[in-house]
Amino acid sequence: MEAPKVIENFYVFNVKNMWSYFKGQHFSFWMICFYLFFEFVRPQALFPAIDFLPWAQLFLMGALAGSFSDPSVKNVKSAANIYIIIFSILISISVFTAYNTVVSKKYFMDFFSWVIIYFLVTRIVNTKERFYIFLLIFLFAAGKIAIGTAKSWAFRGFSFTSWGLMGPKGFFQNSGELTILMVMLFPMAFYLYQHFKAKAALWERLILIAFWVCPILTVLGASSRGSQLALAIVMAIMFRKSIFRIKSLVGVTVLVIGLAYLLPEEQKERFRSTGNDKTSQQRLLYWENGWEMMRNHPLDGVGFFNFIPYYERHYSGDMLYDRAELPHNIFIQVGTDAGFPALILFILIILYSIYVPIKIYRRQGAETYERAVAASLGYGVLGFLIAGQFVTVSYYPFIWVHLSFIVCLNSLCENKKNKM
Repeated sequence: MEAPKVIENFYVFNVKNMWSYFKGQHFSFWMICFYLFFEFVRPQALFPAIDFLPWAQLFLMGALAGSFSDPSVKNVKSAANIYIIIFSILISISVFTAYNTVVSKKYFMDFFSWVIIYFLVTRIVNTKERFYIFLLIFLFAAGKIAIGTAKSWAFRGFSFTSWGLMGPKGFFQNSGELTILMVMLFPMAFYLYQHFKAKAALWERLILIAFWVCPILTVLGASSRGSQLALAIVMAIMFRKSIFRIKSLVGVTVLVIGLAYLLPEEQKERFRSTGNDKTSQQRLLYWENGWEMMRNHPLDGVGFFNFIPYYERHYSGDMLYDRAELPHNIFIQVGTDAGFPALILFILIILYSIYVPIKIYRRQGAETYERAVAASLGYGVLGFLIAGQFVTVSYYPFIWVHLSFIVCLNSLCENKKNKM
């Protein structure tokens, strides 16, 4: 007898049915969902009265404890597991062989927490219903940030400020990190809108539209050139097949003119001065000297998070500011932290995160919903990859959270194929 199609009762935002399902789930799933909510929405920052406990860490510990008693939890076979385990070993070596081990140990959990989260998510989010709910929590959490920051830019008259836009306290407070989240949110919200628009109620369509329009506005208002470039490339690839149709061409032309009008003149000047301004010159020096660090320490780098102390000691003549910063490039960061072996594993993780969504999208018999989610995740990783050439976000949630989504989706698709 065919199992009832529970997930169809969730579409698009049927909170009642999702809540009914959620209540019947194991404690471990509750905890991993609450963790994601508190990590991204950060209600403790919105309501200081509840900010008296490390909520995200407590929910994560709860998910870990619950995973041992959840009968549905099992290991997921994936090449990504091997990549992450080897990468973790290499990072661990770099912590204890670092130029300054005190600094390395201080930032030890900045990466290793994501290893724990990755394995918990891929083990616990193991049904299509759990996956859908977990995905929506991410969508609404990031969407809330997008709407709030877009509104802030609109309320200041779409004007330019040197600090761009600020997200909530935590991973997305800085404009550079905030806009990468927006670049990764845009394709997710857009593809879900495209998939559900025919069956969604008006209010549901409006929410999904806001979730892909507001990220564009936030990226424009935050003044991050790397993310603006990443968003432009992602959009060009996403719409490459339809851009030359008359209707689409008119729409794209109107969109480009409108965005050009909204983009502050100061931001346009920043693009014109790219490569010649002080910020660009300093980043070029970071990349050049970072590459030299990697060649001089090819196997284990200069140590986890040791770029700054090593740079200030050995390249003080190439500091255009009073203090050195991280290298503003994900590959230089990993390569200087832990050497070429770790860099190769990091690249393999990114390539996996792009290849697997393509495989799911092209799989014969794949549902349109699965294809929509796969495409959104793949384009999100591509956006991260492009924007990551200009910021230091290797150990931020971006790639690791998306990787867990991709592995979960692929596992669900493989399980369905095996049952056919």
